[in-house]
Amino acid sequence: MADDAENGAPRPKGRLRIARWVAVTTLILLVPLVAMQFSDEWNWSLGDFIVVGALLMSVGVSYELAVRKTGDTAYRAGAGLALAGALILVWVNGAAGITDSDADALFVLLVVPIGIVGSIIARFQPGGMARAMFATASAQALVGVAALIAGIVPAYNSPAETLGLTGFFAMVFVGSALLFRQAAERRPLSATQGG
Repeated sequence: MADDAENGAPRPKGRLRIARWVAVTTLILLVPLVAMQFSDEWNWSLGDFIVVGALLMSVGVSYELAVRKTGDTAYRAGAGLALAGALILVWVNGAAGITDSDADALFVLLVVPIGIVGSIIARFQPGGMARAMFATASAQALVGVAALIAGIVPAYNSPAETLGLTGFFAMVFVGSALLFRQAAERRPLSATQGG
């Protein structure tokens, strides 16, 4: 894969990238901290801040590890979309849930690990990452449909809403897969040019 120097876009060095993720995480965590001063609706404990901060930092570190050797825009976008989808999926399930509480664990305990394990098996190569994200999207859709068939839809979500949320997350992972596929199709060209 071509690195950023070949694309004319210098990348910040390791410490600067980590500092950037710490700054982003801090800014995001300031939102609930400030909101708590003005509304009783926001009532986060220290544990909530720690969990969300760790979750955000883990996404940032995972992104940096996944893209550290590539300057390919499609690959970077695919990694960012996959990680954002996983983060939002975990967040939605933690905050409100898509199905009833027992089934929600399946979204996080089945779908997200499929993406992680698939990525490791693919050695983060774009073609394998595309297959891993297609598998993740399929798992997302299957878990959502299974929840509907089993009738484990909470009172606050209609079957259509549950299907819509499930479809949204499946499409996020499909979008990531398509970006990785695009990166894989361009890779032979980059490799022959010395990347």
